[in-house]
Amino acid sequence: MVTGPIAAVAIPSPLRRHFDYLVPPGLERTAVRGCRVLVPFGRTQYVGVVLRRHAEASVARAKLRPIAALLDDEPTLDEAILSLLEWSAQYYHHPVGEVVQSALPTLLRRVDGSKAQSGGPKFWFLTDAGNACDPETLASAPRQAKALARLAAEPGLTRAALEADEPGTGAALAALARKGLVESQQLGEVIPPATPAPGPALTDAQAEAVEAIAAAPGFASFLLDGVTGSGKTEVYLHAASAALVRGRQVLVLVPEIGLTPQMIHRFGKRLGQAMVALHSALPNGARRNAWIAARSGQARVVLGTRSTILTPMPELGLIIVDEEHDLSYKQQDGWRYSARDVAVMRARRADVPVVLGSATPSMESVFNVLAGRSTLLRLPERAGAAALPQVSIVDVRARALDGHLSGQLIEAISETLAAGEQVLLFVNRRGFAPTLLCHECGEVLECPRCDARLVLHRQANRLRCHHCGYETRVPSACKHCGSPELRPVGLGTERLEDELEKRFPGARIDRIDRDTTRRRGALEQSLADARSGQTQILVGTQMLAKGHDFPGVTLVGIVDADGGLFSTDFRASERLAQLIVQVSGRAGRASRPGRVFLQTHQPEHPLLRSLVGGDYAEFARTALAEREAAALPPYGALALLRAEAPRRAACTAFLEEAGHIARDTSPQVAVLGPVPAPMERRQGRFREQLLLSAMDRVDLQRMLRPWAPALEGLVSARRVRWSLDVDPQDMS
Repeated sequence: MVTGPIAAVAIPSPLRRHFDYLVPPGLERTAVRGCRVLVPFGRTQYVGVVLRRHAEASVARAKLRPIAALLDDEPTLDEAILSLLEWSAQYYHHPVGEVVQSALPTLLRRVDGSKAQSGGPKFWFLTDAGNACDPETLASAPRQAKALARLAAEPGLTRAALEADEPGTGAALAALARKGLVESQQLGEVIPPATPAPGPALTDAQAEAVEAIAAAPGFASFLLDGVTGSGKTEVYLHAASAALVRGRQVLVLVPEIGLTPQMIHRFGKRLGQAMVALHSALPNGARRNAWIAARSGQARVVLGTRSTILTPMPELGLIIVDEEHDLSYKQQDGWRYSARDVAVMRARRADVPVVLGSATPSMESVFNVLAGRSTLLRLPERAGAAALPQVSIVDVRARALDGHLSGQLIEAISETLAAGEQVLLFVNRRGFAPTLLCHECGEVLECPRCDARLVLHRQANRLRCHHCGYETRVPSACKHCGSPELRPVGLGTERLEDELEKRFPGARIDRIDRDTTRRRGALEQSLADARSGQTQILVGTQMLAKGHDFPGVTLVGIVDADGGLFSTDFRASERLAQLIVQVSGRAGRASRPGRVFLQTHQPEHPLLRSLVGGDYAEFARTALAEREAAALPPYGALALLRAEAPRRAACTAFLEEAGHIARDTSPQVAVLGPVPAPMERRQGRFREQLLLSAMDRVDLQRMLRPWAPALEGLVSARRVRWSLDVDPQDMS
């Protein structure tokens, strides 16, 4: 008879359950909750994590297989993080094995993970001596002088970014390092403590916010609602300092990888504590090392992107979520969790404060303040001498446009350049034109795999689908009628850049979008040029809207403010309002006043009108009233069941069967659909969805608990790919 304890193990399987294994003799006391184990699964082996031990299994003991090996001497995942992961798997109704695996660095998920080497790109910064050094004293070494000046304007550049501007900079960096003027940091490694540098004096509003956070006796949720440029980061720094003085660790989330080098440098210099950065762009070895430093408590400040919220930190004392409204915090595939919401739950379980910061708070966060679940901390004015920009709506109806720009905006650009100041022009669409049209027959070139038009990228002479990656060369004639009259329709960043070069031939123009920043170091280089004033006109997508500070930008032009005004997604107006406010906030952040021009064909639209006075709060009040009337989140709760397959009928059959079960399970939950997804065909597969809606989140969760596992047993489920999204943020 097979005897001994049984271990419930989470392995990366799409099935919504754990798997039982026998604990071999000799491992009874060591194979405990949180330890990694190597287990057989089918014909292969997986690295799993022990969830618990029990005496009896759900199947006969004789059918159980033993654990092949114990990989840890002590638990890799502590109780706090493991219980959070189990809660997350239950709330989002995702397989627990995949949820637990996502909390481990890639190397700790592999059998041979110990063989990988650490390493990664180095980021360069000035030392205290370098900050005090005048580049003119290095006139005999011009490359060193230029590198010193660049790093003074833009700390945190890689060697590749510096080399792109000045070949041969590598030798200059080495010489500057020998002189003690610069230092490099590998953000996957622990950044050692430094002597803390003093910061600016706090405003009254900042001081009140810091005092409130520091005074929290345990769990408390704060919404730090500060206008762009109001100094939210200073509040973060002082709140973090107070937590560190108490001997606690601090966890900071940022929405984009590109923001981590500057943020971690600023936190490191001001807080004087050992720090690590964590994000997906780090090499596997560096990410493992940083993760272990956080788990051991060696790293006192941990800063990173979405998945960093799952990092074990034994002495956690404060969580900060910067730009909490950002859609990047919501995972859009696999385990579709919200890092912001998981952060709040983690803070509650750890009994520590959490600070959600934004100039454009999400409707959920505003609602939580109104409901008394979160405390509002307001920063109503910009820090220092900076003032909020003046916003003007430009009516372009029936107006002749010069290169998609109105006469008012062209005149403002000319004035700004003449004053030696910078311009930022925003178009939330990359490429040259979103449509290529035959002028003779009206044929539009479309993607053969998606219900989407091919986007013209004229510099590369390619047509590309921005949804599936399909691309082809630009044809010389229409395939339908043979006419050579193929014309680009619409505006993208590439086209705007081209038109600006013709209109302002003497200005240095830099385009920042996914196409121009693919090469390593390209984004850092462009941002450095913008901050140093070398770039006169910036053209870009929403990559420019997230937390960047361009002191020389005094004019912002939103070339097409109408996108999202008439979308079928109920969140579209919120996203548009946030985008407009965030982009507008790049103007006039220093002592010089800023101006913002919104070009629109809908000048009377109430959303745009509410934003002219800079009153995002007014927009939020209106949006929440509309949501309440329609019982939409945050007043109601949603879940979205998606299905895709090569045949449309397979999706429909699965979703109809799932809908019947849902309707029979709970009368409190409304079931809408199945209906085609907004983009019905993508990557050659048909897509449909089923929407579940409830007035009470508890009713929705009660219904989902038996329903999600039941879907796995449906025969129709085997013919489709399906996923369940709880609290969906993107309805497409």
